[in-house]
Amino acid sequence: MSKKRQEEFVFAPLGGVGEIGMNLGLYGYGREGARKWIAVDLGITFPSETQPGIERIMPDIRFLEEERDNLLGIVLTHAHEDHYGAVGDLWPRLGAPVYATPFSAGLLRAKMAEERIHAPIPLKEVALGGSIELGPFAIRFVTTTHSIPEPNGLIIETAAGTAYHSGDWKIDGAPQIGGPTDIAALKELGARGCRALICDSTNATREGVSPSEGDVAQTLKSLIAEAPERVAVTAFASNVARLRSVALAAHAAGRRTILIGRAMHRVVTVAREAGYLHDVPDFLTEHDFKQLPRNEVVLLVTGSQGESRAALARIAQGNHPAVSLAAGDRVIFSSRTIPGNEKAVGQVQNALVRAGMDVITDADGLVHVSGHPRRGELVQLYDWLKPEVAIPVHGEARHLAAHAKLARERGVREVVTIFNGDMVRLAPGPAAIIDELPSGRLHKDGRITVAEDDEALRERRRLSFNGLVVVALTVTSKGELVAEPEVRLLGIPSADEEGGSMLELVYDTIDSVITSIPKPRRKDADLLREAVRRGVRATLGEVWGKRPVCEVMVTRI
Repeated sequence: MSKKRQEEFVFAPLGGVGEIGMNLGLYGYGREGARKWIAVDLGITFPSETQPGIERIMPDIRFLEEERDNLLGIVLTHAHEDHYGAVGDLWPRLGAPVYATPFSAGLLRAKMAEERIHAPIPLKEVALGGSIELGPFAIRFVTTTHSIPEPNGLIIETAAGTAYHSGDWKIDGAPQIGGPTDIAALKELGARGCRALICDSTNATREGVSPSEGDVAQTLKSLIAEAPERVAVTAFASNVARLRSVALAAHAAGRRTILIGRAMHRVVTVAREAGYLHDVPDFLTEHDFKQLPRNEVVLLVTGSQGESRAALARIAQGNHPAVSLAAGDRVIFSSRTIPGNEKAVGQVQNALVRAGMDVITDADGLVHVSGHPRRGELVQLYDWLKPEVAIPVHGEARHLAAHAKLARERGVREVVTIFNGDMVRLAPGPAAIIDELPSGRLHKDGRITVAEDDEALRERRRLSFNGLVVVALTVTSKGELVAEPEVRLLGIPSADEEGGSMLELVYDTIDSVITSIPKPRRKDADLLREAVRRGVRATLGEVWGKRPVCEVMVTRI
């Protein structure tokens, strides 16, 4: 019995808790030091303006790398970037099989092919509503509704108890693509006994229930039918239900739908292969754009988040090679702006408005709905499952706190608020934080993955804020200058407030510093280098108010 008590069912997030994005949750079973693990999702988040050159951010998986021999599988709930976007980059460090339903598996294959990632990932497809067994874990996929085909919750059963991992979800009676939430499976779990609910908190601060995707379809149908000229709709490419709604609305209005952007084409191809979009007319390509009258065109365009290289930004700037919009055309942003993207989205929208276009956003009507549950839907889930333990995830601190309060209001006696790295014992015994795992972030820098505290990243941030001065000195063995110093200023104003040349100021500073060093000591290259570096930074700091990075190279002949 003592050995049996030592076998614990635990949960530990390495991403996605205390933040929205970069989801990675671990479930473990066994004695401390001898546990078997499964990973649920392996996602990314995107860099901010303060992280120049970084393409994506991924969870630090050093703990999983150490436990690689005990990792039984990576289970994907759905194919949004924040849940599966790191698989291609990080799988070689883990080597475990990846389990996903058909659409998610197809999108992962297409994504890897497009990014030229050739890792031999053992990708195992699971039927909708299917089950798998991985060591001590019996896992059942539960169909839910979200803003992408085939979202799944996971019933994770062990000898110590059963947890429900919600994934991203909402309750939508008219999802447009796929079936409704499998409420029967959830009620059955509640009747059998749900030890722990690990649940999405994104909209835990919002009252009521999320509107339906079907409501958006009706709004889009009206907006497209009444538009006098072209219509362009931008949305997340992965929202296949939204793409379908636009295409059907266009068809009803006697229009043709043109796909613009690689992501749109990739998702549509995978969706058709998975059996979706069977009732949608064939899409046209950008090459058909000039062949259609303005009032017969509907564009489905990438770039809802203001991405500079996406199709919509290029159209707004007037430099797309095949597609253009004009005054009187209508542009619908059928999406929400992800926090941090407000400025980029605003720039695109302003450019479109300046060009005379009719821009419609979710502030103007029901052109977008969230794929996450509001408080009313959370209440329904708690009433179905009646969990003994609640652990809010997928949210910032304020979302987690609001969710925890709601769980207590629904009568859950054990509510544990955690953040990335915290390990919670789910069973047996009271739920509690029992350990802390190493956690953090990895940055994809070009083709290289580096730690978030990498010196190169810190240096690049300094360069982006304060600029760079490069000084080259050539001296003799006696410390005498052979020629004039060579100076390059990068990212530094050309003149001071009075119009004086910054370059000349730096030259004067170098001359002054070198003159101040006694001749015998100028032979010390390190001393000379550091004195010039300090002098240049101090001068520019006094005149400009910023101290740039300064590199001084000394060549002795």
